[in-house]
Amino acid sequence: MATDTLVSKTGAGGTAGHTVRRLLLDNGALSALVVLLVAMSLLSGDFLTTQNLLNVGVQAAVTAILAFGVTFVIVSAGIDLSVGSVAALSATVLAWSATSDGVPVWLAVILAVATGIACGFVNGALVAYGKLPPFIATLAMLSVARGLSLVISQGRPIPFPDSVSVLGDTLGGWLPVPVLVMIAMGLLTALILARTYIGRSMYAIGGNEEAARLSGLRVKKQKLVIYALAGLFAAVAGIVLASRLVSAQPQAAQGYELDAIAAVVIGGASLAGGVGKASGTLIGALILAVLRNGLNLLSVSAFWQQVVIGVVIALAVLLDTLRRKAGSGAVSASGSSAAPGSPGSGRKGAMKAGLALVCVAAVIAAVTFFNSGSSGGTTKVGMSLSTLNNPFFVQMKEGAQAEAKKAGIDLTVTDAQNDAAQQANQLQNFTSSGVNSIIVNPVDSDAVGPGVGSANKAGIPVVAADRGVNGAKTATLVASDNVAGGKLAARALADKLGGKGSIVVLQGTAGTSASRERGAGFAEGIKAYPGIKVVATQPADFDRTKGLDVMTNLLQSHPGITGVFAENDEMALGATKALGGKAGKSVSVVGFDGTPDGLKAVEAGTLYASMAQQPKELGRIAVQNAVRAADDEKIEGMVKVPVKVVTQKNVADFS
Repeated sequence: MATDTLVSKTGAGGTAGHTVRRLLLDNGALSALVVLLVAMSLLSGDFLTTQNLLNVGVQAAVTAILAFGVTFVIVSAGIDLSVGSVAALSATVLAWSATSDGVPVWLAVILAVATGIACGFVNGALVAYGKLPPFIATLAMLSVARGLSLVISQGRPIPFPDSVSVLGDTLGGWLPVPVLVMIAMGLLTALILARTYIGRSMYAIGGNEEAARLSGLRVKKQKLVIYALAGLFAAVAGIVLASRLVSAQPQAAQGYELDAIAAVVIGGASLAGGVGKASGTLIGALILAVLRNGLNLLSVSAFWQQVVIGVVIALAVLLDTLRRKAGSGAVSASGSSAAPGSPGSGRKGAMKAGLALVCVAAVIAAVTFFNSGSSGGTTKVGMSLSTLNNPFFVQMKEGAQAEAKKAGIDLTVTDAQNDAAQQANQLQNFTSSGVNSIIVNPVDSDAVGPGVGSANKAGIPVVAADRGVNGAKTATLVASDNVAGGKLAARALADKLGGKGSIVVLQGTAGTSASRERGAGFAEGIKAYPGIKVVATQPADFDRTKGLDVMTNLLQSHPGITGVFAENDEMALGATKALGGKAGKSVSVVGFDGTPDGLKAVEAGTLYASMAQQPKELGRIAVQNAVRAADDEKIEGMVKVPVKVVTQKNVADFS
């Protein structure tokens, strides 16, 4: 009251200055969003268009819906790390029950939602009655839900029912349904928090749980409801995500729980509990979406994007934290408010306004400095790779960039981080920015279909690299034959073992087409050698460390193995480390990809062979064909890059 009276006496100039300070400091997340919108608009002419802004809304939708559910938990001083896995499990239950089990779609949707609620209920029971810390309880559910998703789907994407897939479409050909669902869930969140008994209970529990209990609140039962609500929202998010991808991906939404938590905290909620609102959470989700969208449009290097996003998130939260401290420090010990025009207040206001300007400068400087994806050419090509956390795809990128530099074209490379939804966003961004052609190395052949279909409608040719695209048209597929490579690997390993022995197979990431095709080819090829027995098959996610751990464990139960087939060189190298002196002597190991480290191991004799796909050549040819497609030149429907068996005899030809 005192503050309002003083402000009213400061005149128009003081009121205007106070309004500006309130805008910048009392709404830190909103200020950060406005800063980002202005910066991206100035730096990219493609950003501030209706279509691109709708893209931002679609890309924010799943994170926002998850974050709305997490808001309930954080307001009550809890944490939920399981929402991403619960989203994937709910979507998998829907797709599996509707397609494999013949359940009516409406009932499958109810089962999916019930699955999310059940997972949340278990979380709440473990926290409230089991006395487990929320971090531990939800971390356990993260693993359980993801595991069940893989068990139900057998590691394969499941086609989504057409009647539910409309949630990923548009109304009238332009208004995205995911955005409407996001708005509806946001309004529901705001209603629950502000107008219901359970909402008031969340704030009470988060503010002081013991005081809430002594006031008569049934805290344990309230926590059951709170976590069940988070599970419900996760189920809705999973259904929307699967609808966009027209398939339920068992590995979908990995890491989304961190984005959801970040969105809630950026939006002004406190991890200590008692503070948070739906509008702030929505703003936090939009900040993350604007960042990713804008950095894609600005051709910022895929590696630097993660750095920039982390820095801007930290700045946004720092600004909001300073706002809270300023609010708590505005009242003196006697309870009176400091006048806005007082010397101390002016210095603090100037300092905080300066911090806001630093945030603006940091965003603009970061995106300008790291805008290294453009080569300045007239032909613009976008390239979305499934991951850059793998030497094979890093080499593909290098081959593509070398060819782009040679041809004088503008190539933008993005990293989908093995996330089909993120790749769909990247394809949307490329389409909005008006590139001449697109190269896509799909995370999943089915899930990438809608994104490629949008490019088709826009008249932008798409070249598939390494993996094909289902459900949409591509100008060509540039790939090596993974199935044929798997058969070659089986033959090479069987010949080395003399047609007899016991072997283990290390599989790649469940659900990826590369793992499925290589594994299928190897299984088919090894059938020709009845004297060879596959004693164990375990996933190691295309990762060297996991390959080491899994191989170490398998050696305990199968010490007499004589051979190993790993579906990529990274896992093969991990296996050779676990085998130690046995590698290349009593145990023969065969990898796949022909990466530099793999070839060195072949040369050293610890790795018997690798199926070389020549990834640099694959990237180079993909760019060549993308340019031809952009120029409307006729190209072959499929361009094959030969897979070759590399052993010590011919490794010098590849090194």
